[in-house]
Amino acid sequence: MRLLTNRRAGELVLLSCVLGIGWIRTDAAAAATLRVGIAHADITPRISEKQPVWLAGYVPGRAATGVHDPLFARCLAMDDGQEKLAFVAVDLVGLQYPVVEQIRAQLTDFAYVAIASTHNHEGPDVIGIWGPTVLKRGVDDAYIQWVIQRVVQLVRDTEKTTRPARALFGTAANRKLLADARLPVVKDGVLRALRFTDLQQQRNLGVLVQWNCHPEALGPNNTQITADFPAYTIRTLRQQLHCPVVYVSGAVGGLMAPPRNVVRDDQDKPLPRGTFEYARGYGEAVAELARQAIQRARPIQLTPIQIATRSVGVPVTNRLYRLGRLLGILKRDGYLWNGRGKPLGAKVTRSTRYQASALRTEVACVALGGLRIAMIPGELYPELVDGHVVDPPATGVDYPRAPIEPAVAKLMGGTQWMLFGLANDEIGYIIPKRQWDRRAPYAYGRATAQYGEINSCGPDAAPIVMQALADCVAELPAARRTQPTQQASSK
Repeated sequence: MRLLTNRRAGELVLLSCVLGIGWIRTDAAAAATLRVGIAHADITPRISEKQPVWLAGYVPGRAATGVHDPLFARCLAMDDGQEKLAFVAVDLVGLQYPVVEQIRAQLTDFAYVAIASTHNHEGPDVIGIWGPTVLKRGVDDAYIQWVIQRVVQLVRDTEKTTRPARALFGTAANRKLLADARLPVVKDGVLRALRFTDLQQQRNLGVLVQWNCHPEALGPNNTQITADFPAYTIRTLRQQLHCPVVYVSGAVGGLMAPPRNVVRDDQDKPLPRGTFEYARGYGEAVAELARQAIQRARPIQLTPIQIATRSVGVPVTNRLYRLGRLLGILKRDGYLWNGRGKPLGAKVTRSTRYQASALRTEVACVALGGLRIAMIPGELYPELVDGHVVDPPATGVDYPRAPIEPAVAKLMGGTQWMLFGLANDEIGYIIPKRQWDRRAPYAYGRATAQYGEINSCGPDAAPIVMQALADCVAELPAARRTQPTQQASSK
């Protein structure tokens, strides 16, 4: 466990104990001036005959034929006078943890750098499994190295733009903007937003928006590079608020996707998914929900900055993932798995490639004064947000006696909070273990398995990730609510 705290705050607490003025000094430290900066950088890949761009998501062999709108990395930099952190959102399907570590290695003066992918299905393959065929890797390694340098420079550039700021936090809910493709139907229909203003609250400096939907409004038939509906959400909010916007995806497992019949034309006829008209309409609907959250936002203190992280191993039992690593399609180190609670073993080699192995990843919780941000390294099922795991378990599931994992909302208690999915990694679906349903007979009377497990490391991913989050939250001091803002219900 690594816990990063405001060093000067700790010194003030010690001094206050001696002088007997603890509450005055502690509150002064907590009320340190927050500095905020937001900027963006283009990370659109170039398309050429010599180096095609294989689009991520759906099926292999989908080569990009053009660029509809650019892809961006967007950075929110924060500084409380003692610690600096950077949140970066990228319009990509899922940057891997080893790539994030390369970025961090060049930003060691930051207390924490988080790279969250929107999970865009219309950008380049950055994992490997969507190449020209199922047996060929789809990643352009030179592009990955270019993205690393672009993100590092972006963080440096954003750091230079920070200025004193106030923060406001708000939420708004609309479950009708989400479709759940898997039983049971559970959605996190809450949009969470942070608004930053100047100290007089007369000018918007930027907005951070978290919404919980796969960016796949365009579907598998599109071959143009695009950021999908978040591009329209961001464009609309920028026009309305006259400030930069950072967009992150939350709990998108399940599968959370844009629903049918929610976007209509001027004649009130539903627009079909898979078109840019639909993506624009859906993106604007999300922007409207964000506007409602921003209107309801109330002031919140975001200092001091504190971060708790936990490095964990997630066992990989998924045969397709293991085969992909054997074939060189997935170029990521595996480590020998020694069991839960035990350190990972040596890196997997040719001679140990058939032994039980795991990925090394990271879970974190960021404390910004009265706000908590959960950092989850994959696609979290919404059941693990509000604790709506089926209980008693559905008949036919593989692990009916599995304990229910800690839920994000319960872990965060009464504090304001946000959730960054695909934060610092993409390990696939994170499914409640007692809802794992890979073997017949299947739950809900189905003749075949539901979609989900095929894109998960294995049934132990959720217990390990959620326990790690619980450990991170426990390492942080209890948050005091600075305003009585209440999270909207997502049920």
